[in-house]
Amino acid sequence: AVEWYRRSADQGHANAQYSLGYSYSIGKGVEQNYEIAVEWYRRAADQGSANAQHSLGECYYDGQGVEQNYNLAVEWYRRSADQGHANAQYSLGYSYSIGKGVEQNYE
Repeated sequence: AVEWYRRSADQGHANAQYSLGYSYSIGKGVEQNYEIAVEWYRRAADQGSANAQHSLGECYYDGQGVEQNYNLAVEWYRRSADQGHANAQYSLGYSYSIGKGVEQNYE
């Protein structure tokens, strides 16, 4: 499956780019590599993929493949959440509840 994801991702298909990034993040069909996962997530996220935006936020939150940056994590969570992505909405709310990347706010 990874080879087909790569072919499609190289042609600019956001869903394939996200899937390829996910494969690298979990090491399925390829050696696990968060840096490469982030590259593919970013390509898909820049095209508006809510899944990729949330995953990129998670990478920034956890410091996987990128330097940990709560502000950027929240930025990507927000982009994804604005599209109705439930996990991103949760992650954004959690960030507000603990004050990481944003000022703490329980409302």
